This record gives sequence, C-alpha cells and structure tokens, in this order.
Amino acid sequence: MNLLQEILRLSSEVISADQLEKMLAKSEASGEPLRIKFGIDPTFTDVHLGHAVPIRLLHLFQKHGHLPVLIIGDGTARLGDPTGRNDQRPPLTVQDVETNAATYLEQIGTIVDLSDGKCEVRRNSEWFGEMDFFDCLKLASSSTAARLLERDDFKKRMKENLPVHLHEMMYPLMQGLDSVKVKADVELGGNDQLFNLHMGRQMQERAGQRPQVCITTPLLLGTDGRKMSKSYGNHVGLNAEPADIYGKVMSLSDEGMAEWFRLATGLPDDQIEGVLAGHPREAKDKLARTIVADVHSEHAAEAAAAAFVAQFRKKEVPDDIPLKMVEAGSYSLPALMKDVGLGQSTSEARRLIQGGGVRINGHVVNDVKRQVEVVADKEPLLLQAGKRRFVHVQAG
Repeated sequence: MNLLQEILRLSSEVISADQLEKMLAKSEASGEPLRIKFGIDPTFTDVHLGHAVPIRLLHLFQKHGHLPVLIIGDGTARLGDPTGRNDQRPPLTVQDVETNAATYLEQIGTIVDLSDGKCEVRRNSEWFGEMDFFDCLKLASSSTAARLLERDDFKKRMKENLPVHLHEMMYPLMQGLDSVKVKADVELGGNDQLFNLHMGRQMQERAGQRPQVCITTPLLLGTDGRKMSKSYGNHVGLNAEPADIYGKVMSLSDEGMAEWFRLATGLPDDQIEGVLAGHPREAKDKLARTIVADVHSEHAAEAAAAAFVAQFRKKEVPDDIPLKMVEAGSYSLPALMKDVGLGQSTSEARRLIQGGGVRINGHVVNDVKRQVEVVADKEPLLLQAGKRRFVHVQAG
C-alpha cells in the first residue's frame, strides 16, 4: 500500500485527491517535503483518542519524509468555543492555555516526533498577538457574513433561532489565517472541520499562495456512542492510566469495535477482520491491549488486562449486585450516585469521586462534573463506590 492509499484509508474526504497525488509525486521527484498542517486548541489538559486520528495521519506523512507543522492554538483557544456550547467550553486565561499547551506537546509527542528538523511547532499567538483592531477588521474582510453562515452549526442555530455571536464567526477566519502564515500544503482535521479547512484554501488563494489540500478524518465516537469530547466526559485521554484506558475500551459496544480498530490502531485491515471474526470478548481485549500498548507500552497493556481480569473475571465483583432502574437520560454523576444509594448526599458522592473511589464499568472517574448517559435498551451500567459497594443502573 503506497502513501496515497494509506491516506485514503484513514480519510473521510480529500479535496482533492488528484491535487494531492500530483503534489506527492512532485515532492518525491524534487526531494522537497510537503508542509502538513494540523492545529489543536489547548482547551483542556489532555488530548484524547479522537484527536489522535488526524495526529496518526500526521505521523504517517512524517514517516514518509514530509514535515508536520503542528499549530498549538493558544490564540484561538482564548476565543472560546465556536460550536455554541460556550457553557461547556468557556474562554480561557493565558495561564490556563499555557498549562494545557505543555501537556499537549508531551502527549502528541508520543505519536509524532516533535524534535527540531522533524516537526515545526508553532503557536498562533505569534501572529494574533501582534494584531491590532484594524488588523482584525482586515481579517474580517476576508469573507462575508453570508459565507460564514453557511457553516453547518451556524445554519442549524439560525434555523432554531439560537444566537450566533460575532466572535464565533471569526474562528474560521483565524484558522484560515493559520494556513496562510505557515504556508500549508495540506491541512488535516476531523470531518467537522471541513468548512474551516476550506476557509484556509480561500484565504491562501487571496494571499497568492497555492491552496492547501484538505484532508478530513472520521470522528471517533466516544465510549457512550456520542462524538468523543472532553466536554462530554466520554473520551479516552492519551495521558490516562493504562488501567483506565483498558477499562474504557472494554466498555465499548460490540458494534463500535470495527471503527475503533480502524481509527485508533495501526493494525492492517486483514488482521482486523480476522480478530473481529472471533469472539467479541477476545476482540475487545485485543483492541484494548493494542491501544494501551500504543499509548504506554506492551508491559502496561499486559498489566492492565490482568488487573481487569482479576476484578471482573475472578469474582472480585460480587454476583448479587442490586439493579436500580432510572429514567433514560443524562445525569450528574454525584446526583445519580445519591439516587441509587451509593452516597447519602451529593457532597459525599463528590468526595468519593475526587478521592478516586468511583468507577463506571470498571474505570476510575475523578471528574465531579461528569455526566452519565443512561440509555434505553442498553446493558446496565456498573457503578462502584469504594471496594465493596456496587450497583447496576439501567433505564426502565
């Protein structure tokens, strides 16, 4: 499988594949590497496996001799959330962004070689920090309100009579300017980023540059079947402990495994097909071990698997776990624990969570703001408080 075939296997859309093929051929003939841009906003402390899909594609380009251009969006992160969920992702302070950026580089460095000469690491505050109000007006003139309102989430909110703020409309322009500043040949992003990637093409043309190739990757769904998001708490962080990663992967539905194998591992298609043809429990174990080994090590994967077996297969979980029925919906974890008897109050539940004594389906949860989705017609969730208190929770 050549590089183009590998790219297409991991991509949902390439604009355009013909242009990319010509650029790859020219690069090979000249020995001049392509500049492959990927940007990420340091909005939380951890990078998750959903982010790792385009990051793995970035590594693939690097492995074939091209230059990753990693943009840490310390400027765009301070703008806040461009998707209308401002209550879940508020604007950050400079200190918040700096703290998060340091952890991002450490985590991305487990996948991509970030050393000098192998990767170009930039922060978009380099150019946004130098702009004054009139520079911002000039940036705003790069597009029209009608064009920006074509973005899917903006259109949806307009249709529902929900607000679209002016600062949110600047976000695609800021991401497009990033491409101009680093002279990107290719930009990578999830398929929810396609509008912003197109904006980069448009702004590069206006600046007299060759428009970048846009490559989007499928979105890896989270452990609850929704889009993987740190705001939802359904993500698997690259900085998570091996046992936590293993347990979260083991909580996936059988139906979700094929996509996780394709997007979250480097296993070839024929091997994936062979694993999925076997027993689902063994396939999920292979998936969990592979992901833990990629993020940590083979030894860590073996230890995490052994710990999981000890807890769930060797009867360290009791057989007579009570079943509590609740209405389907989204619950605050402390409130849910109180409702099903795992805490006398939400305050007690919060203390248990903060102390690392709470697990959902075997993996530790230490976020007191965690929302828990209880979905109808699904297997019951296993909630654990401390070493001996267990409750199955099911919608009914």
